[in-house]
Amino acid sequence: MNIIRLLTTAILLIGLSCCLYAQSGLGDVRGFVYDQDTGEPIIFTAVLLQGTNHAVATDINGFFSINRVPAGNYTLSSTYVGYDTTRIVLTIKSGEILNQKIYLKKHNLLLEEIEITSKKDEKQTEVRTSAVKITPKQITKLPSVGGEPDLAQYLQILPGVVSTGDQGGQLYIRGGSPIQTRVMIDGVTIYNPFHSLGLFSVIETDLLRNVEIFTGGYNANYGGRISAVIDATTRDGNKKRFGGKVGANTFAAKAVLEGPIIKLKEGENALSSSYIASFKTSYLDRTSPKIYDYIDTVGLPYSFTDAYAKLNFTTNNGSKLNFTGFRFDDDAIFQNLSEYSWTSWGGGTSFVLVPGQSKSIIDGYLSYSTYDISLRETDQKPRTSSIGGFNGGINFTNYFPRADFKYGIEVSGFTTEFQFFNPIGVKIEENQYTTEIGGFMKYRTTLGKNDRLVLEPGLRVNYYASLSSFAFEPRFGMKYNINNAMRLKAAAGLYTQNFISTKSDRDIVNLFTGFLTGPEQALLGIDGQPLSNNQQRAAHAVVGIESDIARGFDINVEGYYKRFGTLSR
Repeated sequence: MNIIRLLTTAILLIGLSCCLYAQSGLGDVRGFVYDQDTGEPIIFTAVLLQGTNHAVATDINGFFSINRVPAGNYTLSSTYVGYDTTRIVLTIKSGEILNQKIYLKKHNLLLEEIEITSKKDEKQTEVRTSAVKITPKQITKLPSVGGEPDLAQYLQILPGVVSTGDQGGQLYIRGGSPIQTRVMIDGVTIYNPFHSLGLFSVIETDLLRNVEIFTGGYNANYGGRISAVIDATTRDGNKKRFGGKVGANTFAAKAVLEGPIIKLKEGENALSSSYIASFKTSYLDRTSPKIYDYIDTVGLPYSFTDAYAKLNFTTNNGSKLNFTGFRFDDDAIFQNLSEYSWTSWGGGTSFVLVPGQSKSIIDGYLSYSTYDISLRETDQKPRTSSIGGFNGGINFTNYFPRADFKYGIEVSGFTTEFQFFNPIGVKIEENQYTTEIGGFMKYRTTLGKNDRLVLEPGLRVNYYASLSSFAFEPRFGMKYNINNAMRLKAAAGLYTQNFISTKSDRDIVNLFTGFLTGPEQALLGIDGQPLSNNQQRAAHAVVGIESDIARGFDINVEGYYKRFGTLSR
């Protein structure tokens, strides 16, 4: 009830501020920035009102919002590397919100130099401690195995990330085990994003728009895991013309198709729709005995198949509705002695809603995903495990001058099944079901002269039904701009989750992973006394400094502390 009261109070204050604001002689301009050739949103690009200090960067949906602008005539401009600058003359009226779409056109001119201001603005106004943004262009620049750029290979070069490719491509991020990292694609939870060989992920690079990696200290809008978050967003697909890509190498073959269902027409108040889909299959188990016979005449017994599809509908004001579906399969057969395989499938829907004359943007999602894994050996009975369930949530983001406030609620339900046989052949089985309800709020504001101080307090509250317990998770982030080129930053928080893995990290090689929810029976601490709760818990603290050394070159140094206070095995 406390969180409901807090959210209700916040909504009332927001409504009161909007009423007062309408009489202040100020207005807003907001909208989306798109690629003129494809209709895809352009993320993290600068949007500014010329002749003023009003400048922002677009978000992951290409959305921007410039608030508290004195009524009058202005020139709105947007620029991005590889595109011509677009300028639009507009009139901002008192107490009104002007919705404006911007289309950027690609150019082929060779420029001597260019300064990217949106990235610098973001560094000075966003906390983003222990956060890394990855774009497809960055992934393709990294030398890759078989000439096939992949997120799995890029993640392995990030600081604080340790990969164990011989254990199914598992990633240990800043001390946390794989079960403690949450992975999402378009809001859908992915329980195993990496194939057995450890070189390829289930996320096709050509589908990606952006990937955000939070290795610690992330704020209250993310929950459910106690170590790290990988949040991937795919493209909507070309809204103007059909296209595709077909490729093959010694490892695998793939095909990517995209195109419009309802073509985008600039300047018309009409609905547009597009699709994008990919299919990838590996034949390494068949090509390796011939191509890599100098390593092992038996070859590499790995194979996988990935399929992913997305359908997008976008309205004239930028509101959108997405439908996604996927299936990923993985197999490894070792000389007919053992067979390890897993299958993951699911889908979901997500939306972004832009109300006409409101200072808010609403987004939400509803998804279902499942993961089944098995290990069959000739001298032992099979081991199987599965985990699956639904996730749904809705978020509200309110934009203010020099601040924004985000809050939301999430509901999820999960089933875990685990089965194995002990050395004397007795079957041991554990089936569990649990639901979780979580609510969060996060506030970001800039303070002081020239907005030198950025504060980002947050709070997340979770209720775990199977444990009949609440978890209060305060989060906090801050950044101080020493000058235009150097910044101090820090973040801290408490984190909980209700999933555990049956895999021991002491095993040298162990492909099989069983999944369970937290035990319902009372647990004892190292002192022999009962613990107050059975939640998997951790505390993070991160302190860092970042500096722009020269144009196009910066340095980021962080020290972090993670304490995993309650862990069940």
